Amino acid sequence: MADLPFEPADAGSTSQLLRVVDAEGKIPRALEAHGPFASRDVTLFGSSPERARWLTEAGARVTVVADPATEVAWPAASSADIVLAFWTAFDGPARADHLANAQRLLRPEGRLLVVLDYGRDDLDVVRGSEAAAGLVASSRRDGWFLGHGFRVRVIHTFWRFETIEEASELLRAAYGPAAEPAIGRMRRPRLAHNVAIYHWTRDVGAAVKKG
Repeated sequence: MADLPFEPADAGSTSQLLRVVDAEGKIPRALEAHGPFASRDVTLFGSSPERARWLTEAGARVTVVADPATEVAWPAASSADIVLAFWTAFDGPARADHLANAQRLLRPEGRLLVVLDYGRDDLDVVRGSEAAAGLVASSRRDGWFLGHGFRVRVIHTFWRFETIEEASELLRAAYGPAAEPAIGRMRRPRLAHNVAIYHWTRDVGAAVKKG
């Protein structure tokens, strides 16, 4: 499970993409707005070096569950103040299992924060119509997340490049022909990227579920 919202076809592009995705740091600030990470026990779903480094620098005590789908030696129940997942862990058919495991790990009033793409942005043409439609469906009132007691906050971020030429070269290297529609629409060296932060608090979520 990587640091990027969707994997580049050329893995060598990863480090370059990390410099342009959310260049303004809006996602970390939005996550911190739900409560500080400093001196908190945080379990991170996914082996994401960039995210683990950021959490450690923010003062969190970090435990990594590299792949929730195959994890055997889970941390102890009620051992986390925060469970945090970026993109892949809750973007698939196993998310109900991942939710159950996150709930087991959280202490009372613990928080589960899930970062996913929201869609309706410049990257829809790179994702493809099926993936874009799935993101929209997830964010609806009758979608999976809100139906399981989550709330959602949408963050409007950008992938920022030095020039359109740099953007074109990097996007082609990373995503091949799928990037061409996004490149063709660029008028400035940036791409709009809308991110959903789904947040669930253990006691609040339990009350919603019982209701």
